Amino acid sequence: MFFFRKKIEQKKGEEKMRVHIFVSGRVQGIFFRENTKKKAEKLAISGWVKNLRDGRLEAVFEGDRENIEKMVNWAKKGPIWAKIDDFSLVWEDYQGEFKEFSIEYDI
Repeated sequence: MFFFRKKIEQKKGEEKMRVHIFVSGRVQGIFFRENTKKKAEKLAISGWVKNLRDGRLEAVFEGDRENIEKMVNWAKKGPIWAKIDDFSLVWEDYQGEFKEFSIEYDI
């Protein structure tokens, strides 16, 4: 009796990633959160976005590597009305804790 092992490979871009970002500049009052949610849903990214009391925007994105990279590149520029002064990110271990993308309201 022979057993064959089938090598299972992930397709390019299917590696799951998580990133935590902070954006400062003109990022509040310009629909940055709403545009972030629309972009994330288009790219099948889960997580959340919220405004911080200090004027920054914070977000966590989870999804396929390729789409996370697209989302990060978009967030570095933001919507047309944004003016980004500083952008920082931290790559974190994928946790799969979100089912969808949401806007959080802590303020």
